[in-house]
Amino acid sequence: MNLLLKISIVMLVGIIGGKAAKVFKLPNVSGYLVAGLFLGPSFLKFIGSSDMESFSVINELALAIIAFSIGNEFVIKDMLKLGKSIVIITLAEVVGAVVIVFSVMYFLLNQPFAFSIVIASMSAATAPAATLLVIRQYNAHGPLTRTILPVVALDDVFGIIAFGIAMSLAKLATGQQDFSIGQMLSGLVIEIGGSILLGLVLGLLLTIISKKSSGRDELQAVALMAIGIATGISISLGLSPLLTCIMMGTTVVNAFKKSKRVFDSINDFASPVYILFFTLAGASLDLSILVSVGIVGVAYVIARAGGKMLGAWSGAKAVKADPKVTKYLGLGLLPQGGISIGLLVLVRQQLPEFAVAIGTIIMFSVLIYEVTGPIFAKIAIQKAGEIEGLNKKNEKFSNKKNNVSQVAQFND
Repeated sequence: MNLLLKISIVMLVGIIGGKAAKVFKLPNVSGYLVAGLFLGPSFLKFIGSSDMESFSVINELALAIIAFSIGNEFVIKDMLKLGKSIVIITLAEVVGAVVIVFSVMYFLLNQPFAFSIVIASMSAATAPAATLLVIRQYNAHGPLTRTILPVVALDDVFGIIAFGIAMSLAKLATGQQDFSIGQMLSGLVIEIGGSILLGLVLGLLLTIISKKSSGRDELQAVALMAIGIATGISISLGLSPLLTCIMMGTTVVNAFKKSKRVFDSINDFASPVYILFFTLAGASLDLSILVSVGIVGVAYVIARAGGKMLGAWSGAKAVKADPKVTKYLGLGLLPQGGISIGLLVLVRQQLPEFAVAIGTIIMFSVLIYEVTGPIFAKIAIQKAGEIEGLNKKNEKFSNKKNNVSQVAQFND
């Protein structure tokens, strides 16, 4: 079938899924994922593995746009207030997930050390896409929302570091000789440092060009061009496209006073890309995994959720965060996807003896968390009372502005 026709059908099915989700009062993203599930190998087999390769550019673009948008949350003046707290909370939830998953795998289920430490490290990263879309759909704003996005962005950095250390320990445990801890750590420094430096440079260039761009259409084209260049160069150099685009967005929001124009132009373009991305994500899931995953897979899913929630709670408690953040942050950190799936490539290359087992469990986890994660994220912001918080904030600002205007008129 013609590729353009397939894309159009995927888009249509995704839109229908989103409409159906609203009927059941679920986040749109859950509808996209479930609708996509019916297109994949579990049901209609409309989308196959070869199609997923053809659609890879859509996935790369969507993740890059999401990462760039998350950079918008790292405003320096806000980070100076929350920075230390965000780092502590993120570190706590990452450590919580890694420690609990490792303990369950190694001590409770008697799995090999190398297997246990690697799969535990892969539990750290959170998929930002689903959480971001839920927050946008419900115009959420408040202490919890302001905390979730920086934590989700930062825990990908910590997740990559945790994975690198875990792979070092796993290789030592399996007796591989062509390896040193120094090489692994230097690789991490190059990947993370290089991604940050590239994002900074491209962010400054985007800021300069954006200031000279005339009109919304030109600004949108320039921003998309920058996101594409950042992603392409990162992949070519073996850097992290996610970190590069987050840093680029962070640079723009801090260096450009009118940065809202840039991010708004991207958001106007992004909606259909997001629908395709999540519908295709659903189509890539295979329910047959449920048969082969066993008790280890179920234990991993439960342990990761428990570790994330306990770690987020303890970290928020330690920094005396807002009670809403302490209670509900963990629920917003459950989605798992892109980073973990990407790390599977390295597992296949460097620990092939554990690749099938780890791959099966991670894909099972993605299946569970990608469908249920957005629902838990909605519950979190709902319990925190932050749904439509952005509208309330704008209304409050508007009323305050009107009151000031009225007082000025009265004084005149």
